[in-house]
Amino acid sequence: MKKETYQKIFNVVNTWSNGVRAIQVMGKALTFATAILYFAVIGSQAYAGNWRQMAVLILVPAASFVAVSVFRRVYNAKRPYEIYDFKPLIPKDTKGKSFPSRHVFSIFVIGSSVFWYYPLFGWVVCLMGCVLAAIRVAVGVHFPKDVIAGAVTGIVCGGLTSLIL
Repeated sequence: MKKETYQKIFNVVNTWSNGVRAIQVMGKALTFATAILYFAVIGSQAYAGNWRQMAVLILVPAASFVAVSVFRRVYNAKRPYEIYDFKPLIPKDTKGKSFPSRHVFSIFVIGSSVFWYYPLFGWVVCLMGCVLAAIRVAVGVHFPKDVIAGAVTGIVCGGLTSLIL
């Protein structure tokens, strides 16, 4: 995306009453809701005594998160606001480490992992991930390629859950 495209998105968001605040709250709410669903699924596996499944639900996303974090640090892609010199719609001053989006990766790896136990929850979390991906681009902290790579990587890593089960 070009600087002009981000500026057009910013202009639209700024025309809404409390648009910037609404997007900020929605992004945080999606992240929080995903965490609650994730811990509820882990808790349900613990309650049922499914220790192996619980371990897989914890270890696959955790190991994948570490691998993505290391890759981001090494690859160190710049963020849109660094390249185009604008202020993003959410407070952010991180330099680099944009590719892939770790927020989007996290929600998709959780959704894809949970899918194997509770398909409806998995689909809901991945749908929330699509909304979060759009938000991360709209606020100017990621390029579309960052969130697409985060989603695909999250789905692939979450799919490992089915192989380990």
